[in-house]
Amino acid sequence: MAGNCIRVKMMKGLVFDIRRFTVHDGPGIRSTVFLKGCPLSCSWCHNPESQSGLPETSIKIFPLEGRKFREEEVSGKWMTVEEVLNEVEKDRVFYDESGGGVTISGGEPTFQPEFLLSLFKALKSKGLHTALDTCGYTSWENLSLTMNYADLYLYDLKLLDDKQHFMYTGVSNKLILDNMQKLARSGKRIIVRLPVIPGISDTDEFFSALRTFLGKMKPEVKEISLLPYHAAAANKYKRFGKENLMKNVKSIPKEALFQRKSELEAMGYSVKIGG
Repeated sequence: MAGNCIRVKMMKGLVFDIRRFTVHDGPGIRSTVFLKGCPLSCSWCHNPESQSGLPETSIKIFPLEGRKFREEEVSGKWMTVEEVLNEVEKDRVFYDESGGGVTISGGEPTFQPEFLLSLFKALKSKGLHTALDTCGYTSWENLSLTMNYADLYLYDLKLLDDKQHFMYTGVSNKLILDNMQKLARSGKRIIVRLPVIPGISDTDEFFSALRTFLGKMKPEVKEISLLPYHAAAANKYKRFGKENLMKNVKSIPKEALFQRKSELEAMGYSVKIGG
């Protein structure tokens, strides 16, 4: 037992950010731990530095007194479970007062399955509320192992047409949809998160297919978050030398977004705009 405990403490995962005082990644005030590595390569990814499973170096250029300076910044730090736990426990008083907790995001957290599970176990041993933000592209075994430790799932549903999903993310969605239906049948609380991308997922065809698909999981799935596309990550693509495939795409108008929200609310879903 002692040896097992030492192994958990020494296990390391690749973390690219820990954000404190987040309010869009589950209930209450939270800390969100972002693990690096993702099997998807979404064209609209807001965290392109999260995709690689290795540390990456970017170049930041900043002006100072009429000159430009270059600074290297490494994205991705190897951390033990204990180091992450020590960091997120700093804000425990805010979790307790607000009904918050810790969300594990990415990247795709199940890309580092052993570290994810060990981190969840450590968080639950401290009595913290936990949430997993996942795209669902993993084995059912990996996902099901988290069910004893995750209180909430933020399930990112990109697209429903398989060919379109492959075109914009690089993978099929069959495993994703299958895992979501299994998870719904388990009785776990799920909030479906939908990126609303003009001309891609912001279409009548997508929302019609969405209503049919989600209808198969009533009443288990009843919460939806609409995530409007924005171009805030454009600078990241430059810094990391990655191609920005969405550079000419504009944000969806608020009126259109609220119309989608109303359509889903009319079907009995609880819908919010944002995470």
